Amino acid sequence: MKNTYFIAIAILVCFTACEKAIEEPIKQTPPDSTPTKPMAILYTIFKGQQFSNKNSFATVNVTTLKFKAKFDSSAMYQTANPENQGDINKLYGFSDNNAQHHSFSARFGWRWFNSQVEIFAYVYNNGILSYKKVGNAAIAQEQLYTIKITDGNYVFILGDQTQTMPRNSTTPTGQGYKLYPYFGGDELAPQDITILIEEL
Repeated sequence: MKNTYFIAIAILVCFTACEKAIEEPIKQTPPDSTPTKPMAILYTIFKGQQFSNKNSFATVNVTTLKFKAKFDSSAMYQTANPENQGDINKLYGFSDNNAQHHSFSARFGWRWFNSQVEIFAYVYNNGILSYKKVGNAAIAQEQLYTIKITDGNYVFILGDQTQTMPRNSTTPTGQGYKLYPYFGGDELAPQDITILIEEL
């Protein structure tokens, strides 16, 4: 008799627990919908080199390239030959027209000149180089850089300063590959140079 009583109690407990489990809705954690924040990348051009240490091949298909960049005191350099101080180094940009960058490309250039970092629009069209100064970048200050493709031109924007350069590429968008920090010019980097870039 006792066994029958305990079995009945056990069945009742199990039934109640199972019923409760069925009644309770399953709580699902919603997927993380927070957009991934762009990562700032520290590029280093080591002394005696020209290419930066992070220089992987990446294709582009863009109408606008926007990024933040920050120079530190390593941007204050002196070339071995004083005549090369005016050479323009490369900051960031892209090749265009599905061609090599010395044929078609658009990027920002920079140099340490007159005790400041000068920023340039730097373009190749049909293998012909042209460049114009856009403005200056302050040491240790993050600034916004933009290259836009519009109406047969590249529009270079640094903060509130703008420079327009012709674009002879026939592709409807900028199609090619990314171009990363590069020193020179004719000389190799006289010291380690580091630049922080965050593509937006």
